[in-house]
Amino acid sequence: MSVSTVTSTARRTLVGMGLAAIAAIHVLDLPGKIEDGPTYLAIGYAGVIVASLVLVERVIVKGSRLDFAASAALAASVFIGFVVNRTIGMPGATDDIGNWLEPLGLLSLLVEGFVVWQSLAALAGLSRKQPQSGVDKQIHEMQTTSH
Repeated sequence: MSVSTVTSTARRTLVGMGLAAIAAIHVLDLPGKIEDGPTYLAIGYAGVIVASLVLVERVIVKGSRLDFAASAALAASVFIGFVVNRTIGMPGATDDIGNWLEPLGLLSLLVEGFVVWQSLAALAGLSRKQPQSGVDKQIHEMQTTSH
């Protein structure tokens, strides 16, 4: 097995695990959003959970550029949502402004940042491995046959 295959498999596994962790974190926090928060936040949490789980399947089974881009976008969106919630608040939900040290929130930031990082690294690896345009494919073929 080549180094690039091992790296690709490791990145797919890490992104998948990170997405599963994002889903789990939001499952743990969902009851509080249902009870105390505005309805749109609970619906948003449910959306994050479902999207994370769908992407776990896609990243593990296929691991395409679109899958990694979607994983990075989802994790970055949730990260940004957390920052907005802690700085200016959300409509009808301003209780968490300044609450930066809540343990589940800190874990969420860590995991989301990790998923963004690993997804972008996977995208960069796929870009090097799979040239998209005809000229890029020809250059790639020349490089691989000359070694």
